[in-house]
Amino acid sequence: MLSICGSDCCRECGRREECGGCRETEGRPFGGSCVAAECIKRGGPQEFKCAKEELIEEFNALGIKGLHVKDLNLLNGFYVNLEYPLPNGLSVRLLEDSKVYWGNQIEIPGSERCMGIVADEAWLLVCEYGCGGAEPQIILYKKR
Repeated sequence: MLSICGSDCCRECGRREECGGCRETEGRPFGGSCVAAECIKRGGPQEFKCAKEELIEEFNALGIKGLHVKDLNLLNGFYVNLEYPLPNGLSVRLLEDSKVYWGNQIEIPGSERCMGIVADEAWLLVCEYGCGGAEPQIILYKKR
């Protein structure tokens, strides 16, 4: 079954029963929103393609050493919503588990750590973390 954006993320999702399906929920899986479905609703496949390309350019223009984005994937919030330690000793989650975001993982050459990038219509997040999301650190979190 294809989703609204034409990807096959529904078939690949291990939480399909909780989600309700992209088409069935009109692009609001898990009760949240999906960046891809919103693009398609606004302007069809061309809007989807343009939004993805613009976001790749936006990430690459940040000038963060080692960050070069070639592609973006659709990622469930519950999968990428890491808990970040703050300098005051508290921890915070910056994303919503019920949303689907644009994102990717970029390996850091010569390191066992990776950079993670996540975005929606309003925010950009760049972080660094170890295996399985261990010891995450915020590199950049900014309004678009």
